[in-house]
Amino acid sequence: MSPHWEGEREDRDRARAAAAELAALRAGRVGEPLTLGNEFSEVRVSLVQTRNGVRLLVEATKSGQWVTLDPLELEALTWQGRATFSAMVGHPFSSLFPDHDDTGQDDTDQDDTDQDDTGQDDTGQAAP
Repeated sequence: MSPHWEGEREDRDRARAAAAELAALRAGRVGEPLTLGNEFSEVRVSLVQTRNGVRLLVEATKSGQWVTLDPLELEALTWQGRATFSAMVGHPFSSLFPDHDDTGQDDTDQDDTDQDDTGQDDTGQAAP
């Protein structure tokens, strides 16, 4: 039995690339970061300068997850209703709209037909 898994090298390479990207973002930090927290979560927010302009770096201190948002993406947050944020909080560590790979598959096991691998569409109805 080997302590290795399929895709280990790819996982390691992606983790190293993400760590290097985060380090570069932190190096471009403007001013001091601001930490916000409550009994459920804690985030560190920083203004960073990138080659594509200014971004807001949001880091979840407990999970290590992070995202950068440009001014338009930040403005888009103001267009959302409470239901959008409730849906995001209700499905932690996942995207509301998963990224598709080049096979048409996303991380919800659905292809572009809106049917999952059980033959049901996204409403739970059996496919015709």
